[in-house]
Amino acid sequence: MARIVLTTLNAKFIHAAFGLRYLMANLGSLRAEARILEFDINQRPMDIVERILAENPAIVGLGVYIWNAGLSLEVVSALKRVAHGVTVVLGGPEVSYETEEQAIASVADFVVTGEADLKFAEICSQILNGSPPSSKVIASELPELGQLLLPYEFYDDRDIAHRVIYVEASRGCPFTCEFCLSSLDVPVRQFPLTRFLSELERLLERGVKQFKFVDRTFNLHLSVSQSILEFFLERLHAGLFLHFEMIPDRLPDGLRALIQKFPPGTLQFEVGIQTFNEEVANRIKRRQNCRKVEENLRFLRQHTGVHIHADLIVGLPGESVESFGQGFDRLVALGPQEIQVGILKRLRGTPIVRHDREWSMVYSAHAPYEILQNKLIDFASMQRMRRFARYWDLVANSGNFIETTPLLWMNSNSPFDGFMRLSDWLYAKLERCHSIGLVNLAEMLFEFLTVTLGHAKSEVALSMGRDWSRSGRSEIPGFLRDVLPADQSPQRPMPSSAVPKRQARHLASA
Repeated sequence: MARIVLTTLNAKFIHAAFGLRYLMANLGSLRAEARILEFDINQRPMDIVERILAENPAIVGLGVYIWNAGLSLEVVSALKRVAHGVTVVLGGPEVSYETEEQAIASVADFVVTGEADLKFAEICSQILNGSPPSSKVIASELPELGQLLLPYEFYDDRDIAHRVIYVEASRGCPFTCEFCLSSLDVPVRQFPLTRFLSELERLLERGVKQFKFVDRTFNLHLSVSQSILEFFLERLHAGLFLHFEMIPDRLPDGLRALIQKFPPGTLQFEVGIQTFNEEVANRIKRRQNCRKVEENLRFLRQHTGVHIHADLIVGLPGESVESFGQGFDRLVALGPQEIQVGILKRLRGTPIVRHDREWSMVYSAHAPYEILQNKLIDFASMQRMRRFARYWDLVANSGNFIETTPLLWMNSNSPFDGFMRLSDWLYAKLERCHSIGLVNLAEMLFEFLTVTLGHAKSEVALSMGRDWSRSGRSEIPGFLRDVLPADQSPQRPMPSSAVPKRQARHLASA
């Protein structure tokens, strides 16, 4: 039984709720009376409510995010209907802005906006002492990071064995990109480095091998980023995997030299390009030196073993499909292992809304609030781009067709146009973008390349067979076996088991 239940609905089981662990760490004397219960968005709301109420809580603290907003409303509504004595306290980015407009806020008892690491404990004490806050919406003061107790001890052995372990050396972002919530979190604040590194040391001792840094700008303060990289270099071991979000045009020589010391398969950089259209970037207040971005990506691909996950956004005000395609082609030429094609979202509180009238921006009324159409991209075209993004992830980003994918634009000057042609063809055949088996996808890709584009079956079969076996799969699909020459069956190199599967496929092709 727990008087305080800290809970949320994660996007997937493997995602551990970082915010709940901060709340637990900073509950003070109430920590012994609290429990973390994590769920995911694939679970039924009523089952979640039943599990929460089994703890007989007095307070339920619920983290609300863009991916769980709708289901969270169902959970809170049911809680308040069947357990009138339970006080529900909401927090998280989804309810920190435009709070009064949200149905979930009207149903809950209290809403804490901002960083609630310390404020939540204060509110719980008031409620349990019989003197609850007088205001329903409570703004958190920005906590001094040096005063926070760090949450890493609340990753248990199950988390370490099966989940992504999130860490952070800083909070905030120095940039003001209008589509991003981090633009509201200025300036950047650092956790005390010595204490943070001590926590990393303990996690390593407990067997953590994969660390995902959630810092928005890991390479902003070079002395800090260098210290962290040096820390891991001194403790380098098989299976170590580090994810960082990087400022794409900031990669000085000192940082380059450190990065080069890491073996392939150890570092992953998430690099937010978002747009190569400088007029669009200026319009949304995104400061970026595109020439430096290209120079840095070339360096990373040619001289390091870094896995690059680069981001582009569809639907920015003033960016047409043609302009996006030009930027996409420019990025493909730089060779990142993955390109995430994201659809613009109208996150609550972000100033991107100031462009709504001029650019006829129309967003979905429901989370995740994606753009539906704008002045330059009508609804039908935006739907094509959604399908393009999904198929690109299945075919190119997955690492399942690394050698085969470039055949789509071999006779074209534009990877974007070449892949869009496949995307339209796949949708015409399947009428869906999800629940597509890998063998089925491979067979359809083979048909498109050989029948529609006219590539030789034997050449496509060899490329696809090498892709298939490179991924460590034991049996070549029948439609490929029928075409492959008997004396040219591809060999099957085994990817390193220490590297995450998707990254391992890309690594095996290097």
